[in-house]
Amino acid sequence: MRDGYLTVAGEGEHETEVNRSRFRCALAPVADEAAAQAFVAHVRQRHPTASHHCFAYVIGADAAVQRSGDDGEPGGTAGLPMLQMLLRREVRFTAAVVTRWFGGVKLGAGGLIRAYGGAVGAALDAVGTVPRRRLRLAAVTVGHERAGRLEHELRAAGHPVREVRYGVEVTVELGLPEADVETFRAWLAGATAGAARLDLGGEVYEAG
Repeated sequence: MRDGYLTVAGEGEHETEVNRSRFRCALAPVADEAAAQAFVAHVRQRHPTASHHCFAYVIGADAAVQRSGDDGEPGGTAGLPMLQMLLRREVRFTAAVVTRWFGGVKLGAGGLIRAYGGAVGAALDAVGTVPRRRLRLAAVTVGHERAGRLEHELRAAGHPVREVRYGVEVTVELGLPEADVETFRAWLAGATAGAARLDLGGEVYEAG
């Protein structure tokens, strides 16, 4: 499983012009394929007079779902170079739609490939990407008498605290890079004189 990936911070658009044809690339973060398809449909509705609405999206940290479409452009000249740009830039959970208004000058296969792929690359630069890193969820359980100090020490050590739950004992939830788990276990034992319990959970991808 990947240790991290990039995604777009939010929805955004960027327009380029090639030989009088306008190429407007719309980008959006998407959680699943249904969201990606909905975004493609939304862009189509927003620009009904355009010549083409070509798309590509990548879902999954490991790029398990990859789809693209040429929307009437010659096969392989639009959606595929868009998809390749997303993959080359390590971008995941992202949908891209390039809307083209034909300017009267044919670009040829090579020109279309450069224009569509380039439109996505330029939009990624303009809109910006954010990293997501893989973390192992961890729950630290400790007595009330040590909880306040431990929470302070966790934050001071740079471990973002996700949640604190109070019951018979206090449970502090946080996320750890997989490579840091054993080091953290040793640190926790020393910081609490062995009084805290560490339980590991599943994995998530979060900003960082």
